[in-house]
Amino acid sequence: MSKKFTNQSPIIIAHRGASGYRPEHTLAAYELAIDLGADYIEPDLVITKDGNLIARHENEISETTDIAIHAEFTHLKTTKIIDGEVKIGWFTEDLTLAELKTLKAKERIPQLRPQNTAYDGIFTIPTLNEIIDLAKRKSLELGRMIGIYPETKHPTYFKSIGLPLENNLLTTLYKINLPIFIQSFEVGNLQELSKKTDLPLVQLINDSGKPYDFVVNGDNRTYQDLVTKTELIEVSKYAQAIGVNKNLLIPRDITGKLLSSTSLVNDAHAANLQVHAWTFRNEDFFLPFDLQKNPQGEYKIFFTLGIDGVLSDYPDTAKSQLKKMYI
Repeated sequence: MSKKFTNQSPIIIAHRGASGYRPEHTLAAYELAIDLGADYIEPDLVITKDGNLIARHENEISETTDIAIHAEFTHLKTTKIIDGEVKIGWFTEDLTLAELKTLKAKERIPQLRPQNTAYDGIFTIPTLNEIIDLAKRKSLELGRMIGIYPETKHPTYFKSIGLPLENNLLTTLYKINLPIFIQSFEVGNLQELSKKTDLPLVQLINDSGKPYDFVVNGDNRTYQDLVTKTELIEVSKYAQAIGVNKNLLIPRDITGKLLSSTSLVNDAHAANLQVHAWTFRNEDFFLPFDLQKNPQGEYKIFFTLGIDGVLSDYPDTAKSQLKKMYI
C-alpha cells in the first residue's frame, strides 16, 4: 500500500467503535459503527502476557472490564508507573489471552452514558485479529471497504518490558487488504515504523504535554512545538497525517466557547500532511459551551476548516452532517 492517499471528503473514524452507543472497544461497538456509516474503526492496542494484541483504551483494565469481581485474579492487582503516572489495578500484560477472554467489558464513563450500562457484562475483549475479521466480513456484506485505524498504546513502556507492539502489528496488518492508518502519541516508534512499512502513519498531537518518548530521551519539545511550520515538515518525513486534539484547530475561551481557528490545517496541508481531528462527542459535557445540544453545528464548523477526517464516538451524527455538506 502506497504512502500517498487521497480522500474526496473527510473520513469518519469510529473512535473505539460507536462508543456513544455501546461499551468502547467491543465487537458490538465496532460493528454498530460500521452500520452507522464509519469509514474506519479505531482500536487502541495493548498486549497480553503471551503476546497477543487486544483492544483496550489502557493496559490497566479495571475501568473497562469486570476484572474486579473475578476472585481468581485478585492476586494480580498491583501498582505500576505507566508513562510517568501511577496506576493501580490489573494490567493486560500480566494476563494471558485465555484469561482475559473470561472477562466482560463495561461502560467506561457510566455517569455520562448510563444507557450503555445495559450492555455491561455481555461482550468480551476483542483481539486485533477478531476486529480485522469483522472489518473483512462487513466490507463484503456492505460492498465498501472498512478501514482499520489502530493506535499503539504506550509503545516505550511495552518495549521496556519485552513486549513490543510494532512487529506483531505489522505482521498482522500485512496479511490483510483493507485501508489502514497506524497512529501513535509517541514519535520514535512512528519513525521506526516508517522505515519498516509503507502503511500510512499518523502522528497524534495533544493540546498539552509531550510525547512520552521525549520525556525518556530528554527531548525538551512539547506537543505544541510539533505543530509549528518547521516541525510539521519534520513530521512529514515519517508520517502522512497528524491526528490532533481539536482544540489545536479551534481553541476555546475560559467559558468553553469557541475562539477563532488557527492556521494549523493550512500549515499541515502545506507540509503534505492530512489532518484528522479528535474527539467528537454528542454529550454537552464535551461540546463547546456555545454549541450545547448542537453536535451537528460543531461538525459543520470543523468540516469547514478543510480537515481530512474526524474521530467520533457517534459516527452517525458525523455522517449526517457530512452528507449535508459534501454529498
